[in-house]
Amino acid sequence: MHHTSQINLSKSALQKNYNFLRNTIQPEVKISSVVKGNAYGHGIEEFIPLAESCGFNHFSVFSADEANRVKMASTKNSPVMIMGDINPGDLEWVIDNDVDFFVFEIERVEQAAEISKRIKKKARIHIEFETGFNRTGFNSKELVPLVKLLQDNRDHISVEGVCTHFAGAESVANHVRVQKQMKTFNKLYKWLLGQGIEPKMRHTACSAAAMVYPKARMDMVRVGILQFGFWPSKEVFIDYLSKVKNHKDKVDPLKRVVSWSSRVMSVKNVKTGEFIGYGTSFLAQQNMKVAAVPVGYAHGYSRVLSNQGRALVGGRRVGVVGTVNMNMLMLDITDVPDVSVGDDVVLIGGEDGLEISVASFGELSNQLNYELLTRLPMNIPRYLVD
Repeated sequence: MHHTSQINLSKSALQKNYNFLRNTIQPEVKISSVVKGNAYGHGIEEFIPLAESCGFNHFSVFSADEANRVKMASTKNSPVMIMGDINPGDLEWVIDNDVDFFVFEIERVEQAAEISKRIKKKARIHIEFETGFNRTGFNSKELVPLVKLLQDNRDHISVEGVCTHFAGAESVANHVRVQKQMKTFNKLYKWLLGQGIEPKMRHTACSAAAMVYPKARMDMVRVGILQFGFWPSKEVFIDYLSKVKNHKDKVDPLKRVVSWSSRVMSVKNVKTGEFIGYGTSFLAQQNMKVAAVPVGYAHGYSRVLSNQGRALVGGRRVGVVGTVNMNMLMLDITDVPDVSVGDDVVLIGGEDGLEISVASFGELSNQLNYELLTRLPMNIPRYLVD
């Protein structure tokens, strides 16, 4: 059965992005590919082997179910790290399958120690420090009983790393806060060393921090949005360009991995003075020709893009007219000649030198790149292309 739309993933684009990251970040710094949120909408099952073929060999996820999906999709048995949720009933699977995981509450460490003793396999933990983000992590007082627990369970728990997450490294408005977080992290790390706990690595940097704060790269960076060809924010991109010395090199080095397309389902003529779609949000000011496309908010195309969204049809940029429906949107094809049922519609991607970027969606709908991408449903088929 054919689906109403499809997503293509470009290997050449991902390879270019990996090469850029590897050339930008010191060779001794490990790069972890963050694939939470269904690999930012790209599809874990499709993306993991593609990423491994391009050079990525470590993956970070949010939850145990995502870790399982990565494990199943991996062709090279790449290491996996869980940064967030683990149901207590899943912790034994995590430990038994050598999956690293963040710890930010002592109860998780206690449970891990008990499981480790029972199955005779070490738990691989990363201690998350609370440095000022106030989401998850151990503060200085909470670390005291944790250290005692770790000292008593050296044979059962391996401290693979210490980590934290910055509160908005993508914005210069958070510069002071991020700098303060780094100082707090370093202070807690030194204290931990003084207690005889020696983590194997330190990691604090997301995509934005990896680009803006080189000192935050430490032993590993957790790169999400950048690998897919998107900048965390315009500020991060501008910061990058400001550091490029050669004027000829002041271009975007990233390539978008994802493209999203559908097709024309129906073509209709609309007379001047008639409304298009639900309600009265769009009134035809002239005789128009419109195309129905079988994609709507149920497919991740936000209703906020009603009368604002853009697409490419016949090599021309056209606008969404009327309200985006659950399963359908309408496009103004008045100025596009010879449009027929079955013609391609580009929702994200390029055609004939024009491009519909995810960033343009963000500007129109006040969504982040991250939000639109991760809302792309899992049941849209994803295909690998060169």
